[in-house]
Amino acid sequence: MPLENKVPRTAPGTAAEPGPTIPGPQALSLRQVHRAASELRRGLPVLVTGEAPLAVLAAEHAGRDSLAELVSLGSEPPLLLLAPVRAAAVLRRPAEQTSPAIAIRVPDALLDATFLRPLADPTAKQPATAGMLEAVPLPPAAGAALALAKLARLLPAVLAVPAHADAAAEAARRNLIGVPAADVLTYPGAAAAGLRQIVSADVPLADAPDSRVVAFRTEGSAIEHLAILIGRPEKAEAPLVRIHSECFTGDLLGSMRCDCGEQLRGAIRRMAEDGSGVLLYLAQEGRGIGLVNKLRAYTLQDRGLDTLDANRVLGWGADERNFLIGATMLVQLGISRVRLLTNNPDKLAALRACGVDVVGREAHMIPPNGVNDEYLATKAARFGHLLD
Repeated sequence: MPLENKVPRTAPGTAAEPGPTIPGPQALSLRQVHRAASELRRGLPVLVTGEAPLAVLAAEHAGRDSLAELVSLGSEPPLLLLAPVRAAAVLRRPAEQTSPAIAIRVPDALLDATFLRPLADPTAKQPATAGMLEAVPLPPAAGAALALAKLARLLPAVLAVPAHADAAAEAARRNLIGVPAADVLTYPGAAAAGLRQIVSADVPLADAPDSRVVAFRTEGSAIEHLAILIGRPEKAEAPLVRIHSECFTGDLLGSMRCDCGEQLRGAIRRMAEDGSGVLLYLAQEGRGIGLVNKLRAYTLQDRGLDTLDANRVLGWGADERNFLIGATMLVQLGISRVRLLTNNPDKLAALRACGVDVVGREAHMIPPNGVNDEYLATKAARFGHLLD
């Protein structure tokens, strides 16, 4: 979908003009989703409201007190909601590919952290489950419940109870957060629409001294996305642009498991040589699953899975990133035509779908280092990354 409402660039070192304004109700919706995700991370129950409200708790934070609080909000015993691939492993059956989640009935005697947390986390020692668990009909808000866990960068595994008639009032009395299921499911688009520039500052880089960093943030969020501007790309007819997802292990530590650090520094050098460019540094670690889950994925890779299957076994999609964020940043920077520095055809398609005129692609190949050979081969074979 085309993006509009360009925002002029401000002088370096000054606060940026507000980005596209968002209606009051949408701003409140974004804040409520952020608050709900934060509460889930803290190990507290959250009420997902809608046609059939659910009280939910992150399975990896399940403890005696939090479980008791969850149960007190419900009209039935808790269910365990898992992503289909993870549920298939727990139930020892083929995965259902068309469902957003699978609901599993857990016997009352096994509702404790020792049993529940390994069901959520495939990297933990797995309990014996044969014959103990059964799939049951899925509650309507189950997809939103798992989506909220993902927004919180937790494992997509939640305990849920259908909320009783007085649950909303009881949750309010205990200062527990409620969030509409529809707001959770529409969050990715709303987060991009609510993105705005916060500040721009000169940050000379070793390989590109004429550089600026522009910070962007969505209403109510603590997450910042960055645009690294080399030279004056807004004046170029079609500047070189790279979408780069943050990678703590590769960008900062120099991990040899991936090629991210070399891609980051190589892109900056290429842009400096080209005279200008934009590197969009998106806060979407591990293809959108977060740093902790990426480390879990590494553990599974060390057990024989590739990077795609490791994400799926954890309950995530192969790639959970939201490239609409990057397209929105470009529009706010006044850049509508680009040459994309990438090997990933999904990035080309995503920017074009968002109304950015991608007039060309430039390859960004990094040779294997002896450690990441299989990782790079998987990107080509299973993610369709281009080799030239």
